[in-house]
Amino acid sequence: MSTYLEPRRVRIAARPEESAVIEIDGHDVASAVEAYRITQTVDEGPEVTLYVQQGWKGVEFDGLAEVTVEPADVRHVVIGFLDAVNWQKLDEAVLDRDDLDGRPGELTRGMLAQLREWAEGA
Repeated sequence: MSTYLEPRRVRIAARPEESAVIEIDGHDVASAVEAYRITQTVDEGPEVTLYVQQGWKGVEFDGLAEVTVEPADVRHVVIGFLDAVNWQKLDEAVLDRDDLDGRPGELTRGMLAQLREWAEGA
């Protein structure tokens, strides 16, 4: 991934219940950004880190604010998904599965399969 050390013109407008507007030098990059971080110390200017989707090819940049572009860290997504799982519903769904076979580890395999299906929206 690329790290741009020259300042770039950055515009971020985040609103509740709406998609964020994320532009660099007037180029809309919001569809590729999964998360961003803005940091600034008393002695330094702002720094924006964009966490982009894997495979992102970039956009032509040219402007003002140090921009770091890194692959997205999906751990927060996985943690959020697991935090949202209701253990009782998972327990019921796994015990109702047709693919339990009585072999060692069947409940673990069933839980992983059920979580995968829920993550895929099934």
